[in-house]
Amino acid sequence: MKMLLQSRPVQWALMTVMLLGLPLLGIGLAGRDVRAYLTFPPLTGQVAHAPFAWSFFIFFAAVDLLFLLFLIRLPAYGYHARRRSSTGRLPHWGWAGLGIMLAGWVLAWTRWDWFAPFQVHTFFLPWFGYILLVNALCVRLTARSLLTDTPGFFWLLFPVSALFWWFFEYLNRFVQNWYYVGADFGPAAYFAFASLAFATVLPAVLSTYRLIVGVGPVSGATGILPLRLRHPRLAATVILASAGGGLTFIGLFPDVLFALLWVSPLLIITSLQTLAGRPTIFSPLTQGDWRPIVAAAWAALICGFFWELWNIGSLARWHYTVPFVDRFHVFAMPIVGYGGYLPFGLTCLAIGHMILGSGPLRITTDNRD
Repeated sequence: MKMLLQSRPVQWALMTVMLLGLPLLGIGLAGRDVRAYLTFPPLTGQVAHAPFAWSFFIFFAAVDLLFLLFLIRLPAYGYHARRRSSTGRLPHWGWAGLGIMLAGWVLAWTRWDWFAPFQVHTFFLPWFGYILLVNALCVRLTARSLLTDTPGFFWLLFPVSALFWWFFEYLNRFVQNWYYVGADFGPAAYFAFASLAFATVLPAVLSTYRLIVGVGPVSGATGILPLRLRHPRLAATVILASAGGGLTFIGLFPDVLFALLWVSPLLIITSLQTLAGRPTIFSPLTQGDWRPIVAAAWAALICGFFWELWNIGSLARWHYTVPFVDRFHVFAMPIVGYGGYLPFGLTCLAIGHMILGSGPLRITTDNRD
């Protein structure tokens, strides 16, 4: 099995079949019409969500709080101030990014008549500006960035990101935790404009990751709490079976299993990598190096804040329909829903490593970006 999985085409094929096929398999085994989950543009209405329940809210709030405290406390154990390389100034394209971000924000939240034909297409602007600005801050503070160090890697992230988020749109069909309003297009236009917006997800998260790593707030999360498994392949097999089972049943029990949308893909990807004998984003944990995990989780949470902020005032935007916990919103998101950004950040890092290589995302031993 290990030798078979060492073939990248086989590994990719198995991963694709599991991630895309298992939710449909569950629907088919239950005797439901799978065509209802494959309409395009996506339609809502197949899932009737459960009402708010304090027991579920308290459970998810406790889990979120524990992880958040872990992300705050762990880097503080060994934190030490350090000198960083710096250019001493913000590159000119960083100022352009700031201008694009602010202009895009204004255009997204205003309703000027002259701009009405373009109002629903503003999502890309603030995020493209944000991505440029974050990379410029990396250069200003650390003299390095994704854009300047590996421009080919950086620009390739955009089309990869579009495919990446389309996958989550696909999984959302089975749980229907969010839906879009103000984006009434035909199939071709919907695909084109949505893909442009989705193309900013990975560049935003991974650029923020590089900024966090370079500036150094996670520098203390190394050399502590090493995590070593005596039988990693056995653990990977059990995790793979559990995550695969979760995806299989996610459409049958969406109210109970909806959180697996953010967890199962990460576990399937890293379990297959472990069974193939390849390193994963969790491999540094064997040496007690938690920096990549902590930085990726924080990067997604920071981006998540801005996603929800800029969404709330836009004409084309998303709404949430999350079972059991749909109360106490920060912008449109139920507050406990922000916990989903933590594993999502790890998935972004895993995809960055798997698709584009680990070099541009590697953290060196001296904590420099």
